[in-house]
Amino acid sequence: MATIRRQWDLSHANTLGLPCIAERFAAPDSVEALRDTLTGAREQGWPVTLLGGGSNLILPEHLPGLVVQPAMADWWQEECSNGRVRIHAEAGVNWHRLVMALAARGLWGIENLALIPGHCGAAPIQNIGAYGVELADVLEAVEVLHLADGSLTWLSPEACEFGYRESIFKGALAGRVVITRLVLGLSRQAGPRLGYGDLSSRVGVSPSPQEVAEAVCAIRREKLPDPAELCNAGSFFKNPQVAAEKAERLLGEYPEMPHFPQSDGRVKLAAGWLIDRCGLKGCRDGHFGVHQRQALVLVHFGGGSARELLDFAARVADSVRERFGVELQREPRLAG
Repeated sequence: MATIRRQWDLSHANTLGLPCIAERFAAPDSVEALRDTLTGAREQGWPVTLLGGGSNLILPEHLPGLVVQPAMADWWQEECSNGRVRIHAEAGVNWHRLVMALAARGLWGIENLALIPGHCGAAPIQNIGAYGVELADVLEAVEVLHLADGSLTWLSPEACEFGYRESIFKGALAGRVVITRLVLGLSRQAGPRLGYGDLSSRVGVSPSPQEVAEAVCAIRREKLPDPAELCNAGSFFKNPQVAAEKAERLLGEYPEMPHFPQSDGRVKLAAGWLIDRCGLKGCRDGHFGVHQRQALVLVHFGGGSARELLDFAARVADSVRERFGVELQREPRLAG
């Protein structure tokens, strides 16, 4: 069993910088230690909260029971045929560092997902995505440990029920499994995806995956605040998807509105644009505000609580609803 620490400060374990004390905390560094730790929690009747890199999480001031942060941090490469490569990455591997290491090896597939904070174990939960690529595009399998009995099973991409920022880990399996390992399918054959924004103008005619990853990093740094300097959880709201008729009506009134038709007939709108048009970019209310360069990002200036953040986010969403008739949904999960 991993060492269990009491009254553990998690203020620096979440990118929003929210004050939080865990009644108990453990960071098992092997699947066996993870299983033993969860078995002990079950026997003691402790509620369990799972923590990854803390980049997509809203923490309350106190978390009872046991907070478990998987610390298995190995990854390895498996050669396949036809230039294909499988990457096995344990839950505690830093996602961005893995992306950059694989891009440096000339492997294609996840270079567009550079500089997304957090650990590999959290990546499937919201099906992380950026610049036209989602985790679901390269994921081959997910290994999970079941909290109820400690058994290990594998899930296929289809079983993960991936959608836009959605997965079965937010639904039927929420609070029931711990993701322990990912298997990613990458390629040595060039396959750049440069159709999003100005990404193509940032690279040469035949870029390497490392060049694409570095370009993505440069764009993200220009638009998004570094959590180490200004606390935030990245995109706080999902880009809403509305019926085509609704989008057509809005475009009649706002012809400049960014919109992206989806395969199911709906239209995805840019939440940041909607918030900006409500005049909220750069606004501040107490300890929280809307970032001055990217309205999709809510920032924490220090001293605030989860309750204050949720109230502020609700006011932002209310403004969008009142002006556009569009509902915004929160991306970060609320722990506990």
